[in-house]
Order: sequence, then structure tokens, then C-alpha cells
Amino acid sequence: MASTFCSSSIALPHSSIHSPQSLPTNSLSQTTVQIYGPKSYRGFGFHAVKGRSPFPVASAVAAQVNASEQAQKISFNESQRPVYPFSAIVGQDEMKLCLLLNVIDPKIGGLMIMGDRGTGKSTTVRSLVDLLPEIKVVAGDPYNSDPEDPEFMGVEVRERVLKGEQLQVVFSKINMVDLPLGATEDRVCGTIDIEKALTEGVKSFEPGLLAKANRGILYVDEVNLLDDHLVDVLLDSAASGWNTVEREGISVSHPARFILIGSGNPEEGELRPQLLDRFGMHAQVGTVRDAELRVKIVEERTCFDKNPKGFRHSYKAQQEKLQQQIASARSFLPSVQIDRDLKVKISKVCAELNVDGLRGDIVINRAAKALAALKGSAKVSVEDIATVIPNCLRHRLRKDPLESIDSGLLVLQKFYAVFR
Repeated sequence: MASTFCSSSIALPHSSIHSPQSLPTNSLSQTTVQIYGPKSYRGFGFHAVKGRSPFPVASAVAAQVNASEQAQKISFNESQRPVYPFSAIVGQDEMKLCLLLNVIDPKIGGLMIMGDRGTGKSTTVRSLVDLLPEIKVVAGDPYNSDPEDPEFMGVEVRERVLKGEQLQVVFSKINMVDLPLGATEDRVCGTIDIEKALTEGVKSFEPGLLAKANRGILYVDEVNLLDDHLVDVLLDSAASGWNTVEREGISVSHPARFILIGSGNPEEGELRPQLLDRFGMHAQVGTVRDAELRVKIVEERTCFDKNPKGFRHSYKAQQEKLQQQIASARSFLPSVQIDRDLKVKISKVCAELNVDGLRGDIVINRAAKALAALKGSAKVSVEDIATVIPNCLRHRLRKDPLESIDSGLLVLQKFYAVFR
């Protein structure tokens, strides 16, 4: 398919990769939608209404404002760098499955991806943007507050709720925020305008990347090269779910619950155990050795570089099918059950492997249920547990310098010994 597509001289249309048909019609004007072409807004413009409007001037101004906003959105999104389609990535099934499970159940706790350079770690993570589902947020809130859960509300939104105000709710895509290695602590945590606070007595807070990543994904490429002070910030936020900024006697807090995804090359150094334990799952990727498969990857990437929009259009059907699978799994997840006997055996594996704490037990149960939901099964099977348990425990084992066996294989050996 790739070679045929490259040699074709037909100009493909700028059709939308995202289909906004699943969005409620009353929230389209306020919903953040990624667009990859001017035809994305077809069918969602203003329609003529019979009869005369009682406010002709206001209607004309509103139409001009909305037309201007549409033009700005189209111009902005056309200028964005196209993202490689997730369904077009060849191989690396372990990494892709772990990413999908975290999207289905964000409470799994994130993913650490370690592997050789040039194996598509960053490309795969960033390609996840197209598949992220939509969530309800409070309109105009910089922290993406959840209107239905007080634990995910910012302080201002919670005060409005206590006063009995009606919150305006819109649908928005889950955010994916990149954390650069050279970012300052103020850029990550946010800053307080001390001058305005002293002169006007007002807390003026400029939210940082942690605020933007709330209820979303925070991606750190080359996480093992991250400065220690930023690692400490991530540890505090990941543990408490809140980010607190203290400056000159002024304190500001906001929710910061995010899926932490990191990638790195083991040759460049190991992660601190405290940070490594915060990742729910761990995936290892390696360089593809099969020559035919390597050629296919090169050809696909060449096609994407020549015509990104056309290449994305060729995978539109597969992308939409995967989006529907994720949406169905997220809605089906609460009804998935796991037998108590399987829970006991999971905890027995963790105990016999001397895994510290109970995070391993919790993550295995959540990941297995997410996998069952993805498969459309109402109950977790032994095969589901066998699939996810190496990724959930591999990075939690105590390292033995004399041990020659891979940690993932060690987990599987203990698993089969317990589950027989």
C-alpha cells in the first residue's frame, strides 16, 4: 500500500482526520477540535433561520466573531506539524498496548518506555494525540477542572460551586503536554506575580505545564536526563495530585493529576528508583532485526515525509476504528470483573518476587481489567494477566548485579509457577 500511494499523482483532499460527529451539537462552538484541513468544519456552519431576528445587530456581530474564530482555528491547525498515525506504526506491539491501556484507564499510573535510540519511542507517544478521547471540562478554567468531581476542581471553580453558580461545561480533547529537558521550575510549576500581589493585594498566578497537563498526559522525552529538581517536582505532584507554588509568603495550589509517560535510552543512565516506581507500567523496545520489516518502516516513513496529509488520510479508517475501540473500552471498563482467586494469585506473585509496596498489585489488577475491556470481555482471564504482568512488575524488582536473566522473563517464570 505504501509504494502504490507514493507513486500516485492524484492530489488527495484535505479531509479531516478527526470526525466531530460524536460531539454534542450544543458544544461544538466551544469544543477544542484538532483540524487538518479547511473541510473539517463543513456541515457545522451557521444555518439560515426563517423569520426576522429580534437582535439583528447582535446576530451579525456574533456571526462575524464566530467566523473569525473559525478562520483562526483553521489557520492555526494547518500550521501545526502533522502527527504520524498511530495505526501506521509497524511493530513495537508491547509499547503500543501499554499506551492504549493507560488511555483506557488513566489510574494505571503512566508508562516508562526504555529502548535503543531510533526505535520510534517519541513518534509513537506523540501519535497518541489523535486517539485521545474527549472529557468534560469547565469552560474558561485553565486547570481543566472536572465539573462532576470536586477532587479534580481548581480552587476558584470549587468556590463557584459552593456559591451555587451554574458551571458552563464543554467537551475538550485530553491534553498531551511535552516537558522539555531545559524547562525551568517556574515554567513547569507556574509563577506568581509578586509585584501585583504586593501593590494590588491580588493573587496573580500564571499556570505552568503541570496545570495544562491536569487530567491529561505529561510526556518527558529522555526522562533519565531530567534535572533532579524537576524530578522532585514531578514526584510531589504525582504523589499528591496537586501542585503547590510558594513564593514570598504567597501560596497557590491547583490540581495536577496526569498520566506520566517517559522515554529514554538505558545507555544514557538509569532513573532514580523513586521516580521509576511512580510509573505504572514499563515497556522495553528494541531495534527491528528483520530486513523486510525494516524496509517497510523506511517506505512508510518516506511516504509520510513526502505527503503527510495524504498519508494520514490513507489511515483515516483505521484511526477512526481504533478511536471507537478506545471509547467503547472506557465506557465498558467499570463493568469488568476480576475473580478473587485471580487477585490472590496476583498478590502471591508480587510477594514471592519481593516487590516493595502494593503499587504492583494495584497496577496489575487495573491493567488486566483495561485489557479485558479493550477485548470486550466482561471478566479478566489468566491470559490477560499474563500479558500485562511483566510490564507492571519488571521495573519494581530489586536489581541483582549477578542475575543474568531478564527481569520480564523472571516475572513470567514466577507467574507460571503460581498460576500453573
